Amino acid sequence: MTGNPAFEAALAAGGAIDTSVGVPKTREEMFAFYGFIRDQAKDAESKQGEGKLAMPAGYMFKEPPGWDAEELGDPVEFLIAEHDRHGIRRAIVSVEDPEGARAVREHPERFFASIGANPNHGMEAVRKIEKYAAEFDLKCVGAFPAGLNPQVAVDDKKWFPIYMKCVELDIAFASTMGVPGPRIPFSPQDVARLDEICWFFPELRFVTRHGCEPWTDLAVKLMLKWPNLYYSTTAFAPKHFPADIIDYANTRGTDKIVWSGYFPAGLSYDRIFSELPGVPFRDHVWPKFLHENAARVFKLDE
Repeated sequence: MTGNPAFEAALAAGGAIDTSVGVPKTREEMFAFYGFIRDQAKDAESKQGEGKLAMPAGYMFKEPPGWDAEELGDPVEFLIAEHDRHGIRRAIVSVEDPEGARAVREHPERFFASIGANPNHGMEAVRKIEKYAAEFDLKCVGAFPAGLNPQVAVDDKKWFPIYMKCVELDIAFASTMGVPGPRIPFSPQDVARLDEICWFFPELRFVTRHGCEPWTDLAVKLMLKWPNLYYSTTAFAPKHFPADIIDYANTRGTDKIVWSGYFPAGLSYDRIFSELPGVPFRDHVWPKFLHENAARVFKLDE
C-alpha cells in the first residue's frame, strides 16, 4: 500500500501507460548506443564516458539502471516482468530496435510502435515513416533535436515534411524539449520554438518530453493556448516534477499531462513508483495522468 488511495485506485482500474520505454540492454550495449552523443560532446568526461557519464546525462541521476547479460536474460521478458511488478499494462517502444519490434509483434496488446526522426535525411525521413507505418500500427514519431548531428531546431523548416506526414497518417509526434542533460547545446529545444509549430500544424498532436526546463511556465502558457500541445514527464523522478506542471494538471491541464518514465536510460521503475504516490495530484487527475491521456493522445485504443 502506498498511502495514496486515489493513486492505487487509478493504477488498479486502468494500470499505467509508459509512452517512452527502451528495451533493457547490457551496460556495454548502452554505452555503445550513446556513441552518437559522445561524438558531439567536447568535454573529455563526456567523450570518454567516464563514471556515470557512460550514460551521457548520468551525472543527473543517482543510480542509472544497468545489467550484465546474465542478469538480463531475455530483455523483452525482463521488461514485461518489470511492467507486471509495477502495474504498467501498456507501453510505447521503438521498433527500430529489433527487440522492440519483437515486443510489439509478440505482445501487441501490451506494446505499441514508435520510431525516431531525423530531418537531415530529407525525404528519406518521410519515406521511413511510411515504411514503418505500413509494417506496424505506428503510434509515435519521436525526436531529439539537440542530439542530431548536425542539430536541427524543432521549428526548422526541415521538420515540416515530417510534421505533414504525421498529420496525414494521424500519428503523434513527441520531442525532447528544454535544456538537454548531455553536454550539448540546448538552442534546438528552446520551448518558445513550439509556438509556430502548433500554429502552423493545428492537427499535429505534439507531446513534449524531458521536462521543458527551465521554461515550464512557458510550456504551461503554450498548452493553454494550443489545444494540440501536451507534456509528458519522461526523465523526471516524480519528486522532481516541476511545480508549474503539477499545478496545471490539477487545474486547467487535467487532460494535457501524460505520465512516462525514463526506463532503462536513467531511472528504475522501483524509484519511480516509490515516489509517484507522493505527487500532490488531486484525486481525479490520477487516472488521466497514468493512462487516460496517453491512450487518447497516442490513440492506443484504435
